[in-house]
This record gives sequence, C-alpha cells and structure tokens, in this order.
Amino acid sequence: MILVTGGAGFIGSNILAALEERGAGKLVACDRLRSNDKWRNIAKRELADLVHPEQLFDFLEANRKHMEVIFHMGAISSTTETDADKIAANNFSLSLALWKWCAMNNVRFIYASSAATYGDGKQGFDDDWSMEHLAKLRPLNAYGWSKQLFDRRVARKISVGSRRPPQWAGLKFFNVYGPNEYHKGNQQSVVSQVHPHAESNGPFQLFRSHHPDYKDGGQLRDFIWIGDCVNVMMWLLDNPQVNGIFNVGTGKARSFLDLASAVYRSLGKEPQIKFRDTPIEIRDKYQYFTEANMARLRQAGYDKPFTSLEEGVAKYVHDFLAAPDPYR
Repeated sequence: MILVTGGAGFIGSNILAALEERGAGKLVACDRLRSNDKWRNIAKRELADLVHPEQLFDFLEANRKHMEVIFHMGAISSTTETDADKIAANNFSLSLALWKWCAMNNVRFIYASSAATYGDGKQGFDDDWSMEHLAKLRPLNAYGWSKQLFDRRVARKISVGSRRPPQWAGLKFFNVYGPNEYHKGNQQSVVSQVHPHAESNGPFQLFRSHHPDYKDGGQLRDFIWIGDCVNVMMWLLDNPQVNGIFNVGTGKARSFLDLASAVYRSLGKEPQIKFRDTPIEIRDKYQYFTEANMARLRQAGYDKPFTSLEEGVAKYVHDFLAAPDPYR
C-alpha cells in the first residue's frame, strides 16, 4: 500500500497517476477536497481509500502492516499565506509526526521541500543538507521557512543517529508546471494562465521587475515539467538505497517572458504580453532568480534528461490545456 498526502493536489495527483500506470498496487490519497473542482484531479484514479487529514494517523495505525511508502506532498503551499501558526502546524508539525511514524514502523518516506528555502539566492542553490549549510539559508516567506525548518530537523536527526525511515528523501521542487494545477488560483503556473481559453481576456500580464538587475519579464526561474518531478520520485521508489535532500529542477534558469512566449508560440501565435506592478506586499519576498544545482541528484544515480521549457510547454498546452479534458 502506498499513501500520498496532498493526493488530490497538483504534484500528489500526478504521483498517483504514475503509480497507477506502473501497477503499484493499493493507492491511498489523503487530502481535503472542499467545494471546488479539486476532486477532478483524482477522478480517473482507482483508489483503495480516500482519507481526510484529520483521520490520517488512525488510518495509518489501522494499516501499519500494509503500508510500504508515504509520499508526503500535503502542505500549505501558498507563498502569500500569512497565518504562520497554520503553516507551521501543517508544514512542520505534521511532517515531523509522519517522519516519526515512518521511522517507528519501517515505512519509506519521500517528502516535498521547496526551492523557497533558498530565499533570495545569495547563498546559492546547492542542496547541501549539512546542518551548517542549511543554517545559512534565509527564506523570504513563512512557507519557505516552514519547509526549511523541517529540512533542518531532518538533518539534525540524521546527524545524531536518531531512528529514521528505511528510505527518506526530501525534494526541493523549483517552479513546477503541468496538468492538475488548476485549483491553485493565482498560485498556478504562468503556463496555465496563458492557455488558449484565456486569450479572450486580452494580452497576458506579467509582473514588472522592481530590481535593477532584471528587466520587466526578465526575472529568472528554474521551470520544471511535472513529468520530470514524477520521474525523479518513481526513480527513488525503484532505488530504496538512495537517501538525502535533493534539488528537483532542470538546472537552467529561464525568464518569465520566455515561458509566456513559449505558450503563444506553441499555438503558432505571436506573444501578447503586458506588464503590471508586482503587489507591494510581496515585492520584498520575491525570488528574482532560481537555478537548481543538480549535481547531487546526478551523483546519486539519476540519469534521465530533463524536459526543455519549449517541449514541456508545448506538451502541456496541446495534450492538456487545449484538450476537452485537461486533467491527467
């Protein structure tokens, strides 16, 4: 049995799809569906169970002999969320409780960290998970801080030889795009906001740059296709001897202008882009540049190539956003 927390979310639902495709056995999603169309992310899956987060540990206790792996993707992922108590409870305390449960019950544990832990990037984007290196990072928002806090706790536990899951891996996801992100509102990728059905709204608007080193639309991020993220996790599933905290990006930063332009050009159209001011409340918390150092994952043995921005955008637009059914 494999459980995916945040299983109806963006990354979690894509993990479930990949697990089902490879015939991985009984699959369980833990999530809150609420009243929007988030349920559609898992509508095509055959699930052994669907667990509400408040019932998670009761479910785990009842199924401890059958549980093999937990993919912990559940989190408050909004970088604009201001309730730090809520963020800490969901992103740190719950993660820590799951780590302890997996360690005590010999269950493999693969969890989502984030590139938001790197803050403004002045310390670089090296996924060195030594306690000394992690202590230098300065996230710009409460979400990034909560992920950093858990990474540091994991590093401490490993360094002092505390009991740990038989396999553990933390994944610092960079800017992920792909199907099943539609419920995320203004936190979904630029690609899904520039899809064909949005053209009636006029030219797409990108944030202006409020940094002297970057032109409007020239802010640089490491954009990664969801399929590549899932491939990394399936590789970890197949290689239980691999442990650590790893970056999951392409290793190549591209601009938001490149990203938006790729969408229009995948449709054979010229880009229609205007710029608007970045909201004041996030200007001082904005990452103008991210680029994953992928050496550590490569050294661990992951050798698949990463999808180029143009290829990933074209696949997303044609296979999903422009299709009658955009869900995976």
